[in-house]
Amino acid sequence: MEQDNLPTVPEATPVPDVSPSAEDTAGSSPAPHVPAPPSPAAAIPAAGANEDFPGINSVLIGENGLRAGWSILIFAPLYYFFSLAVGTAAALVVSNFGHGMPGTGSALATGIGESVPFLALLFTAMVVGFIERRNILAYNLQGPHRTRNFFAGFVAGFTALSVLVGGLAAGGWLHFGAVTLTGPAILKFAALWGITFLLVGCFEEGLFRCYLQFTLTRGINFWWALGLVAAICVDLLWRTKGNEVWGVYVIAILGVLPCFALQWLRAESAGFWQAAWVTSTYFGFIHTSNNGENWIGIFAAAAIGFVFCVSVKLTGSAWWAIGCHFAWDWAETYFYGTADSGLPAQGHLLTTNPTGNVLWSGGSDGPEGSLLVFAVILLLLIALLVLYRRKGQTDLTPSGVDLQTA
Repeated sequence: MEQDNLPTVPEATPVPDVSPSAEDTAGSSPAPHVPAPPSPAAAIPAAGANEDFPGINSVLIGENGLRAGWSILIFAPLYYFFSLAVGTAAALVVSNFGHGMPGTGSALATGIGESVPFLALLFTAMVVGFIERRNILAYNLQGPHRTRNFFAGFVAGFTALSVLVGGLAAGGWLHFGAVTLTGPAILKFAALWGITFLLVGCFEEGLFRCYLQFTLTRGINFWWALGLVAAICVDLLWRTKGNEVWGVYVIAILGVLPCFALQWLRAESAGFWQAAWVTSTYFGFIHTSNNGENWIGIFAAAAIGFVFCVSVKLTGSAWWAIGCHFAWDWAETYFYGTADSGLPAQGHLLTTNPTGNVLWSGGSDGPEGSLLVFAVILLLLIALLVLYRRKGQTDLTPSGVDLQTA
């Protein structure tokens, strides 16, 4: 068969082996290292990065994750939504299965009512934590000795309230009556009110000393704090009348100079204390909606809120504050049977009646409305400083930011 006339391909010239032998390299310096070319994966941008609009990232994300302002703007409508959803579900349950349930002021009704904001807060914190890529415990709940601090707070809260009630009784501003419960009812109502006020402590401390305190700390300065406190006061001036609102104004005024000084000195802990100023003022603000409150009770609520912030700084978490808050309310409402922030209750163990000058007895506000409450709050603060500074816990920083979860 005839073959085509194809061009011949010259044979490949063998490439000589120029690699040095062992004899050639003996005693010589090693060859210089040539870096490998970059991997194609190195050219892929990080997840979530926006190369077209790099400024957006800096607006939304700071060095500690999602900026505090955006976090709160996400939190607020989510909490409102979950409050409506959980509240609607609770109302349906009560309407279908709550026939014959005691009315307002009972332990069961109050407990169901308090479960709504607690569950709404829990669901909201879980969603916001997911968005921020934080564990829910990151919000001032993951410090050391959590169980011990909770029970230490419980003992402190019950003791402090007992000292206050004892002082009122010694001064003749509070009289004890008969024991109202007997037999199994003692344990029944102790448990019902215990669950109720555990929910109260978890909700109020979870909102103020956990989420808000943590979030504001990582994104606040004096001027933002001043603006937020001023907004709270303006709202009170616009909507609320009466002497009781002065309790909020007092705590607002007292925080101005210390927080400005911390900003001026550029103190490392300035953000924490400026956040504490805001959350304590706001804590007093929400108590203005309670019936029977006076200005002393409002200021006392704000002041003890500040003490709870101090406990977060000293112990490393909000568990001491939760335990103290829980025990204070439980002792006040169930054990001694006094009014709690102007709210009387059904099913209490002891019976007490305020008498004499309202400034000292507290009147319808209860022990929290007495001038003696300030001495007790001061004792709580001193006890915290003495016990926890001695243990060297002042340098713990859940007060700031959990950088590992940011």
